[in-house]
Amino acid sequence: MASLIEALDIKRKMYFEYEGAPYHCLDVEVSRPTARGGQTLVRLKMRNLLTRAVFDKTFKAGEKFAEPDLETLDASFLYSDGDGLHFMDQETFETLTLRPDMLGEDAKLLVDNLIVQVQKFNGNPIGVQFPPHVELKVTATEPGARGNTASGSVTKLATLETGLQAYNGASRDESGQYSARVLAERDRIDQALRSALGSRTLALNTKAAL
Repeated sequence: MASLIEALDIKRKMYFEYEGAPYHCLDVEVSRPTARGGQTLVRLKMRNLLTRAVFDKTFKAGEKFAEPDLETLDASFLYSDGDGLHFMDQETFETLTLRPDMLGEDAKLLVDNLIVQVQKFNGNPIGVQFPPHVELKVTATEPGARGNTASGSVTKLATLETGLQAYNGASRDESGQYSARVLAERDRIDQALRSALGSRTLALNTKAAL
């Protein structure tokens, strides 16, 4: 039988099970009683790993939670079709299928053979963790904003091979080369060009701030 975790022992980044679903603790706040006989309360900012919903909830310090049956494995992206997004387990070569809603807009970061980590709960795939950077080819760009060229900077809207669109804010250095920091159409994803804009490739930083 899995061990139980008391609310007071839950720390940031820990996983626990609540009402049959796995949760990830994003933050913890402990309120200790000032009056005699009061109860210590634990306020958790928690993410449901099945629905991705994030919310705050307060528990009594002694409330207990099971450790979730979570497993993470390396898998490569194969293809997508009407049945979902298909990955291959790198150890067993088993095909794992996730529903598109499990990834949402993050599905636009998937390219053939990309190695990701698939997370399972009770043996079933529930989500994907991307590597720190994903490289996507640029298939089209709009003309740069000419008004910025005098200051040595150019802004372009790039369309990537998966359909994701991102704005490239490029600044020219003393050597005449362009370096860029990219603001993309994804929740606070900080993205960057791998090299000069002419490389036709974007290296995307997939680590969004919580």
